[in-house]
This record gives sequence, C-alpha cells and structure tokens, in this order.
Amino acid sequence: MSEEADAYIFSMLKDPALRDKGFLKLMDTYKVPVYWYIRRLVESHEDAEDILQETFINVYMFAHTFKGESRIFTWLYRIATNECTKYFRKNRNWLKKRVYITLEKAGHLNGNDPLQGDKILDKFQQAILQLPEKQRIVFNMRYYGELSYEDIGQILNTSVNALKTNYHYASEKVKQYLINHA
Repeated sequence: MSEEADAYIFSMLKDPALRDKGFLKLMDTYKVPVYWYIRRLVESHEDAEDILQETFINVYMFAHTFKGESRIFTWLYRIATNECTKYFRKNRNWLKKRVYITLEKAGHLNGNDPLQGDKILDKFQQAILQLPEKQRIVFNMRYYGELSYEDIGQILNTSVNALKTNYHYASEKVKQYLINHA
C-alpha cells in the first residue's frame, strides 16, 4: 500500500464523519495480509479469525490514538502481534499438543517414514512452532512477511540488532530441526 493511500485512510479515521468509511477501507486493504500473518503464527484458521477480529476491534476502538508516526501496516501488525501474544499466554499447552499431534501424523511417534508426501512442509512448520515466541514472531515477519528489520523493529518496539540476532538464531534452529528430523 502506498504512503498516499495510507495517509488518506488515516485522514478518514481521524474525521468523525468518515471514521466508519475509513475503517472499512482499512479492513479491505489490510485484512488479508494481517490474517495470513496471524495464521502463520497460530496455524489454526479458527484461531486466526478470532485474533483477526480482536485486532480490528482494537483498531476501531483505538483509531483515535494512532498518531501517524509509523505506517498503518506497522501499527496493525503491532496490534495483531499483541493479540497473538495474548493468545499464546492463554494457551500455553496448545503448542505442546499441536507438536505432539503433528509429530504423530508425520510418523515420528510410530516409526513410519516421516518424509512421505508433503511432510517436508509439515516439518518446516513444526520447526517454526518449536521456536520461542519472540523468535517465531520475528521469523514469520521476516521470512513470510518479507518485512524489513526496521519495520519489524517498529512493530515490536525492538532494536534492529536484536531482531537480526533473533532471526539468525531462529533460522539456525529451523535448519537444525530439519537436519535432525530428516
């Protein structure tokens, strides 16, 4: 999305007469990329939909606080990240159960060959799910979202160097997981 279009949406959100129209334009523009960002973090469509809904509820409720000092997508990703973090904290056992089910399906728990069919993609996803929360978020933003470290830094309020370190460690852990589970 161009900066001019973001500025137009921002001006609509600030104008009480155009707020609803601006919000709908914002949703039309960003709903799909924010959904896929969330979906890669939580994996479940239903959970991603719930988190997306919470994200846009927060956007609507707090649109008046957006100062325009960052790009709109940065602000949206920050809200979505906060909602995902809340979800992770409420569902700490979710990851353990999900990893067990996926490993069982992939044959790691019953002795079958784990490389049948599309198992590589499943393994890649499992490698990402094994990452600590912060590394998983950074990895998803950088790898799937192709966001710059500067944008991720604004979203997560973290220094570029810390993000580079998180991404490096996450990449190494993913590689190691794939090597160990080949």
